[in-house]
Amino acid sequence: MVFGQVVIGPPGSGKTTYCNGMSQFLKLIGRKVAVINLDPANDSLPYECAINIEDLIKLSDVMTEHSLGPNGGLVYCMDYLEKNIDWLQSKLEPLLKDHYLLFDFPGQVELFFLHSNAKNVVMKLIKKLNLRLTAVHLVDAHLCSDPAKYISALILSLSTMLHLELPHINVLSKIDLIESYGKLSFNLDFYTDVQDLSYLQHHLDQDPRSAKFRKLTKELCDVIEDFSIVNFTTLDIQDKESVGNLVKLIDKSNGYIFAGIDASAVEFSKIAVRQVDWDYYRYPSHLSFNLLFIYITCDNLPNIVKYRIDTSASFS
Repeated sequence: MVFGQVVIGPPGSGKTTYCNGMSQFLKLIGRKVAVINLDPANDSLPYECAINIEDLIKLSDVMTEHSLGPNGGLVYCMDYLEKNIDWLQSKLEPLLKDHYLLFDFPGQVELFFLHSNAKNVVMKLIKKLNLRLTAVHLVDAHLCSDPAKYISALILSLSTMLHLELPHINVLSKIDLIESYGKLSFNLDFYTDVQDLSYLQHHLDQDPRSAKFRKLTKELCDVIEDFSIVNFTTLDIQDKESVGNLVKLIDKSNGYIFAGIDASAVEFSKIAVRQVDWDYYRYPSHLSFNLLFIYITCDNLPNIVKYRIDTSASFS
């Protein structure tokens, strides 16, 4: 059983930076990580790429050959990848034994709430390779500073959750920069917990540009609250504790915390409802060693449960 993340979100939300930072953090705590770039428009990668879609198809070639713009070209590339899923499967198979997978997807949001190609690619991989994946949906935290943009982000998050049908975590990225966008109308908890949206409607009514859409805004807010499944966690990708908290949520959502545990359904239920309190932070930011045996104990799990990580890498 192989675990991983499907990293998605609008352009500029920080997906590539996230994959770079997350891969470094996971390596720091002893996991072997493979980053898979499935964004044919991403020609400047800060991370070491295990698989690159550009080895199969290039967006620039598609745009030239078929006279398509960037959006149409990305849809074509995803459709081509779906039809050539065997190529991706063959590339992934050598990594399945001991790697944690990070899939870096394009930033075109239509791929994840409208078109089916990206979803079909993910579902085929899950079925054929027995993957356990969580969708990590990044949204730039600056959207909280504008009520209209925040509601748009909620609608996008809800649509994506319903369309992908994966374990799903919405993330307000670049949270360390939120103060530079101006003072928020409410406390941060209001935005992460998606509390009573009628307060946002009041703020929107004060804007002459938004007042004429009052009825539409109310209906959209009602849809979000009726489903009541959207919330956010926050992330500063440069902060070890922030990344660690997010990893805890992801590990719980895709079942990584249950890996290797031979227990009854009752024990699994107990583990699922408890707070995961793994010691992700006890490792210094800069490590250099040849062979280190690290034991991560799970304080809230039975004493017999231990994860042993053997690493021979050097981190700097």
